[in-house]
Amino acid sequence: MNIKSLLLGSAAALAAASGAHAADAIVAAEPEPLEYVRICDAYGAGYFFIPGTETCLKVGGKVRTEGEWYDAYNRTSKVGTLWHTRAELNVDTATDTEYGPLKTETIVRWDWNDGNDTKTNLLWSYISLGGFTVGKTDSYYNQFVGYAGDVINDDVIYDGPYELNQLTYNYDAGNGFTAVVSLEDSNSSSDASSYDGAWVTSKANHYAPNVVAGAGYKAGAWQFRVVGGYDSIVEEGAIKARVDADFGAFSAFLMGGWNTDGDKLNQYAGSNQNVSACTAPDGTVHGAKCGWGDWAVWGGVGVPFNDKLKWNLQLAYTDSKMFEATTNLKFNPVKNLLVEPEVTYVHYDVAKDDTVAGILRFERNF
Repeated sequence: MNIKSLLLGSAAALAAASGAHAADAIVAAEPEPLEYVRICDAYGAGYFFIPGTETCLKVGGKVRTEGEWYDAYNRTSKVGTLWHTRAELNVDTATDTEYGPLKTETIVRWDWNDGNDTKTNLLWSYISLGGFTVGKTDSYYNQFVGYAGDVINDDVIYDGPYELNQLTYNYDAGNGFTAVVSLEDSNSSSDASSYDGAWVTSKANHYAPNVVAGAGYKAGAWQFRVVGGYDSIVEEGAIKARVDADFGAFSAFLMGGWNTDGDKLNQYAGSNQNVSACTAPDGTVHGAKCGWGDWAVWGGVGVPFNDKLKWNLQLAYTDSKMFEATTNLKFNPVKNLLVEPEVTYVHYDVAKDDTVAGILRFERNF
């Protein structure tokens, strides 16, 4: 028997023995294929598919810390400096449906004020589908016209309500024309009769919502928007109209507001000021003059010097003779990091007084 025959015989014997014991063999399971996170770019940067679903998720937020010198909203404040730190977490979802994207947005905010006060706030949390929005977000009386300037203290002169529950429908014709209709929670503030009775927010036996409606048109560098709000508790309201122009080298806006009753304050023509703003030197309180009176006007300009530095200015004046001027510099030394010094001047005609306030903000977005 040669070596070749011996090797072949041995291999055959081993194969037979292996087959005889195959029923007793333990076979390792095949490894599951790895499923990596898939990018979902249909709704913008940062979205990814939740594994095993067709829902896209985006997580972001910001960390902010700022020092404040005096208070542009309270002329009698004795606090010379205040240190404020904030963290925000944003969670957005989006899923494609036969009615368009089904989206949600939730923003949770944590604040720490000067080492002696902390709070947590559900800032926004809403659902949107097919132009409808339901949940908590800023009033579209503000959102629709783009608020009141690219400055921190943009609402020293009151421009409208912010966080509240609502049912809103937004329409976009796709040709520059947009419109909005909103039913808003009239119970968003506490029961009170403030500013010496000029602003009543008592909600006893009250069930009707506030109403907001607006329309706008954009063509090229120009945009015009008008919006009105009706306060169902006070039974008064206000209208704002705004014109924007963006010329590349700079942008500018002009906005005017009209109060249906200048002797009263309401959710859409109210006040963010301490009552000292409308307290005369003899101690008499002229409550309605803490707000607009019959009208208010805002204007602003923004000038980007380069990709990292922009200058902004906002001016505002009211029928109650309250004047405000705010200017800032927005500096981005690196992507997603903002350094923003800002100064605000306010003149109170009723109180015959002035206030100068400053802020230095550092903010990291992610």
